[in-house]
Amino acid sequence: MTHPNPYVDYARMDDLHDLQEPATESPFELQFILLSQVKELLFRMVQLEVDQARARVREDRPEAACRALSRAARHQRTLVGCWESMNAMPVDEFLGFRDELGEASGTQSPVYRLLEFTLGNRGAAMVRRSDFIRFPRLRAELERPSLYDEVLRHLYRIGLPVPEHVLSRDVTVPYEPDRAVEDVWATAYRSPDKYRSAYELAEHLLEVAYQFSRWRATHLLVVERMLGGKRGSGGTDGAAWLRKINEHRFFAELWTMRSAL
Repeated sequence: MTHPNPYVDYARMDDLHDLQEPATESPFELQFILLSQVKELLFRMVQLEVDQARARVREDRPEAACRALSRAARHQRTLVGCWESMNAMPVDEFLGFRDELGEASGTQSPVYRLLEFTLGNRGAAMVRRSDFIRFPRLRAELERPSLYDEVLRHLYRIGLPVPEHVLSRDVTVPYEPDRAVEDVWATAYRSPDKYRSAYELAEHLLEVAYQFSRWRATHLLVVERMLGGKRGSGGTDGAAWLRKINEHRFFAELWTMRSAL
């Protein structure tokens, strides 16, 4: 007879430890799988907080939104730390099981893509049709205003001159930076006491964007250290592809408006 263990039973820890099925005897492959699963769960934690922030902004509760974004950034720092663990893996040991990955790639993670969609980097072309069928939350998220869309609507409601064409844009397509939005953020930064809630919201958004870019940059460094110029998993161009996506910034006007201050 199996004796109950409240901790194991509540969180189903025995099931969790049965999920890893390495294809080789390499302990490094098991570590790779474990780290991949940890990152997947952390993506979900960040997305949950970003979704909470969006809901609070929609309710015009920017202070509560900032608290959710602060928690999201904490989780993101843990995500960056996962690359430090991955970076400890010797390249020869990684190459010993890399072929077992086949076409698998972290970029195929539906939760990672859900997080990007929620933040505002979105578009149907970023996801395979089969993933929309298998993970209907992706389609549902694509059709909702992103966090950034809701933030810009909030700024309009508190009296900042966000233009109509930004407020009424098609939220299913990628957001295009707008000079008028850059001017709106600059206005808040020039008068932080007058627009305190907008200023604080901007700083918390920027921290989340910064941590996301830091995660991408660390990913690139680890890939370069382990693979050099080899093609990446999932058919990507490896480091070259990662360099390209490293140029993307969430909430672009929060970065560019600094040149105007």
